[in-house]
Amino acid sequence: MEQRENTVRLWFDMWLKKTDMGILDVFARDAVYIESWGPEYHGSEKIRHWFQEWNTRGSVLQWDIQQFFHKQDQTVVQWHFRDRMNGGRVESFDGMSLVRWTPAGQICFLQEFGCNESRYDPYREGPEPRFREGPAAWF
Repeated sequence: MEQRENTVRLWFDMWLKKTDMGILDVFARDAVYIESWGPEYHGSEKIRHWFQEWNTRGSVLQWDIQQFFHKQDQTVVQWHFRDRMNGGRVESFDGMSLVRWTPAGQICFLQEFGCNESRYDPYREGPEPRFREGPAAWF
């Protein structure tokens, strides 16, 4: 379990440092990575390309791990994430990643789930819900 947690920490550190410190070692050759908002990458080479390209457009400012859960060949990681894109837009949200491991200890599947951090109680003012105006944020 400790090795798995260290591998996830390494992956998050790569983003914080904007440096590939072994993506091809972390991910299996045929790994699948699904971001919380829809993009999906197939293969460690594609994951590495996405990492390198994304880091030309923005910077991860924070990616804090709150806890890990382990069961057989799977790990769930709860985290908080914040980035700033080159145009100045800042994104911040809570999330979880579902990770599946190969017997050799590489990530073969990772799917992110995001949660909007701007939460509210629609029943605060009574039994009828009052939802915020405007389109719902995707997380």
